[in-house]
Amino acid sequence: MVVHNRIMSVAAHARPFAAPADPERTGGRRVGVLLLHGFTGSPYSMKPWGEHLAACGYAVEVPRLPGHGTTWQDLNKTGWSDWYAEAVRMLGSLRTRSDVVVVGGLSMGGGLALRLAADQPDQVAGVLLVNPAVATARKDVRALPILKHVIPAFPGIAGDVKKPGVDEHAYRLTPLRAAASMMVGWKELRADLGKVRAPVLCFKSTEDHTVDPSSYRIIIGSVASTDVHTTMLTNSYHVATLDNDADTIFEQSASFVARVSETS
Repeated sequence: MVVHNRIMSVAAHARPFAAPADPERTGGRRVGVLLLHGFTGSPYSMKPWGEHLAACGYAVEVPRLPGHGTTWQDLNKTGWSDWYAEAVRMLGSLRTRSDVVVVGGLSMGGGLALRLAADQPDQVAGVLLVNPAVATARKDVRALPILKHVIPAFPGIAGDVKKPGVDEHAYRLTPLRAAASMMVGWKELRADLGKVRAPVLCFKSTEDHTVDPSSYRIIIGSVASTDVHTTMLTNSYHVATLDNDADTIFEQSASFVARVSETS
């Protein structure tokens, strides 16, 4: 009964998305793509991207990271290690049924994708990033180690979409214990970005009200990849996978997956 209640607490929009590979569309190779959503978000923000890649014949997994898609209080009971463990699990699952795997993510999901590429370079053929987050210039985060014990949440960072009428269905509050854990995970990741050797395709919105430019500069200046390309998105805000430039992301990422999977 407890398990049943727990499953029922997951919002319909937050359910994971998965699609099998269709090797007939990919030259006989089984190609997998793992897409990871952002902090306080859910698979909802990634599903259209996943559906486009699935239509190209790729096996796609868009997991719901622990603590997401239910309540912000649930998220406050989880942390970076929990989200990363789920990413590792899904990468392993894809690897058992794919010849090659590409990982990608939005915002914090981009950071998790980079963590996978740094830790398992031989298992990741390429990295797709949309407004990735690995740092912040906000000064108030310095107080998180103390504030997390006093205040459970701050006003949310969700909904940064330029396209009218679009809701990413993320939490309206930012749980501080979870946020503090993410900052620790980011710090450790920044120190290891030099271990990322896989090709990288990064999509960067010219106007982003959630993630400041410091993350992009750190990533581009730190990864060891020699194959790094950036596409600037001029008509989208942070959640670009649901915004006006989504088709650009989908089409270019499909071409990127095709290219890197052929050479891996």
